[in-house]
Amino acid sequence: MDRSNPSHPFCYIVLAVLVCFSIWPMRASGNETLDNKPAANANTPRVVSFANDVVPILTKAGCNAGTCHAKAGNGQNGFALSLLGFEPKEDYTHIALEGRGRRVFAASPDHSLLLMKATNRVPHRGGTKLAPDSESYRLIADWISQGLKYDGETAPKLVSLEVQPQRGVLPRNSQQQLKTIATYSDQQTRDVSEFALYESNDTSMATVDAHGLVKTLDIPGKVSIMVRFQGQVVVFDAAVPQGSPVDQLPPSKNFIDDAVFANLKELGIPPSAICDDSTFIRRVSLDIAGRLPTQEEVALFMQDTSPTRREQVVDRLLMTSEYADFFANKWTAMLKNRRDDASDIISNFAFYSWVRDNLLSNKPYDEMVRELLAATGTVIANPPVAWYKRVKDPKQQLEDVAQLFLGVRMQCAQCHHHPFERWSQDDYYSMAAFFSQVGRKPTATRGEDMIFHKRGLAGYANAKTGIVQRPTPLGSPTVAISPDEDPRLRLADWMSSPENPFFARSLVNRYWKHFFKRGLIEPEDDIRDSNPPSNPQLLAALEKHFIDSDFNLKELVRVITTSQTYQLSAIPNEYNANDMQNYSHYYPRRLQAEVLLDSVDDLLGLRTEFPNLPSGTRAIALPDNSYNNASPFLRVFGRPENESVCECERIQSSSLAQSLHLMNSGDVKGKLGNGANRVNQWLQSGKAPNEIIVELYHIAFAREPNEQELATALAYVNEPKLDAEGKPIDPPRILRENFQDVVWALVNSKEFLFNH
Repeated sequence: MDRSNPSHPFCYIVLAVLVCFSIWPMRASGNETLDNKPAANANTPRVVSFANDVVPILTKAGCNAGTCHAKAGNGQNGFALSLLGFEPKEDYTHIALEGRGRRVFAASPDHSLLLMKATNRVPHRGGTKLAPDSESYRLIADWISQGLKYDGETAPKLVSLEVQPQRGVLPRNSQQQLKTIATYSDQQTRDVSEFALYESNDTSMATVDAHGLVKTLDIPGKVSIMVRFQGQVVVFDAAVPQGSPVDQLPPSKNFIDDAVFANLKELGIPPSAICDDSTFIRRVSLDIAGRLPTQEEVALFMQDTSPTRREQVVDRLLMTSEYADFFANKWTAMLKNRRDDASDIISNFAFYSWVRDNLLSNKPYDEMVRELLAATGTVIANPPVAWYKRVKDPKQQLEDVAQLFLGVRMQCAQCHHHPFERWSQDDYYSMAAFFSQVGRKPTATRGEDMIFHKRGLAGYANAKTGIVQRPTPLGSPTVAISPDEDPRLRLADWMSSPENPFFARSLVNRYWKHFFKRGLIEPEDDIRDSNPPSNPQLLAALEKHFIDSDFNLKELVRVITTSQTYQLSAIPNEYNANDMQNYSHYYPRRLQAEVLLDSVDDLLGLRTEFPNLPSGTRAIALPDNSYNNASPFLRVFGRPENESVCECERIQSSSLAQSLHLMNSGDVKGKLGNGANRVNQWLQSGKAPNEIIVELYHIAFAREPNEQELATALAYVNEPKLDAEGKPIDPPRILRENFQDVVWALVNSKEFLFNH
């Protein structure tokens, strides 16, 4: 008999006997602990904890990641684990008891399927996860040999996590080993460096390996390493100085400059020079009013010799209707002012007008949010009610409010503990409870509901535990709310409180990104302990200033745009070209779709017509997404469909389709050839070509063309052309066509397409 053949029946008999002996001491109940205990002796390994040892190993190896055995549904190939080990009791059942314990083999731990798969001795789609000679492998093998004990309820709980060092100054191309210390409820501490997970928030600046070894690269700045273990997160912050001399700094205008320049000095990154007047007026007009400055505005500004002329430009722009149009366009997109049906037009226009009018009158931000959250009645009488038309489910309401107004992404916590934050399922449903008493009643207007507060005790059941959670703000005690009181008012009270750690911070970070391309926290709506700001002092100062100003949005715009930091040149110097997070120079960014379309129209003296809107309506003043269908330009350049509270829905990156559209599309060609455009009108009036070129540069770039630009353009427009038969073409026609080419070249230039 060939007993070496694994397919021979004898092998199965032996295996069955071994399995029987290995599981015989098991108690009958599927949830009971397996009590095999090795005889005590001097060489007995320490008792391995399933909750505090085995589960973290599985997390470190990625076994309980969402792409592996924690995949929604039935895990991977029939083996399911809870996401990131947040449910150890479920994990124990799947590992030790499921399938009659086939995944573990107490008599011979090395032959356990769990370890054979992890080491790839049995084919494993996930590849090798554990090395046979690793400490992680040994701990799991010891746990199996010690009787597969479950200690989820009795094991000491992790109470704190510490990374050593917590911060540091690391030279470029250097290394730093991190040490992670866990403290448990029994006051014991453990070095868990080998079992923690590490992640860099900027891999272009620093990388970190699985053992916590940080390696900085050649780019200077601030970088953070997230350290995660058993649901807790700590962060190592490092400054990577460039070390260049910072001898001369522009004089500070306000606290923004103090914080930015102090950070640049610490890092040894000299800032660029202050931008010239032409660049400033174009930049600030595009950022505040969403349009190019007019020729009259440019001329008035250039003639002004006052030392406060830039501040005066900011104040004038904040008083314009375009400011309200531009920022209403921003906010209504995030608030999902979307038209899905013809009947939506009433609520769309009413809601847009409400947002715009509040911005124009400078209503305090906290009052606007309060009116939105606690809106009741009909959309005709109370336009913010329209928000509840688009966001109907309390869970969606909570997620949108948290992400948009608090900068907290709660979506993950609906099903499990947030992997990078402290928010649990209970936190999720406690926030949803604030919206649990929103009632709806159909009105005489098709498609519109009346919103009201339903009398009753507010609460929302945790979908997993079934326990009803009462309204509880994030990180705060549960709020006692009577059945007659609208919970949304309590939520608004908490949100606008000066002690709220999210509300003001989220807004100032969002607006900072609007003006600087990059938020102090990036992404701008992902504020968490594991995603620290690049300049904490600046963020705290902005937050305090906003609260002290009584949530004044115009004042926030004013203090940002009058700072020297905002007015730095976009041209890097020899030292700061690689800096993309410390604001040592202005970061150019492509004009968004609506602004670019309006800018092309402004250059040509035309206005794109939109259906059912007054003639002359600018693209930045479009009330909802429906006009994207009528404008190929807006679609190609990424105007959002208002389906998400995330500003990432707006496409800001360049693409081949955009380049082709500007070069060849029918709508751009039609504008260039339109006899009513300003260039053709100038030619018909007999205006000299050199004067036309200067005017075009004034409108497009708020500056004079230099000598080379003027000479090149003049030579081109005056160049005679011959037809197919070699005969000269009519000069007026050639002049008109040549000027179309000049305007086309200006529109396709980077200087026109970008705010810089």
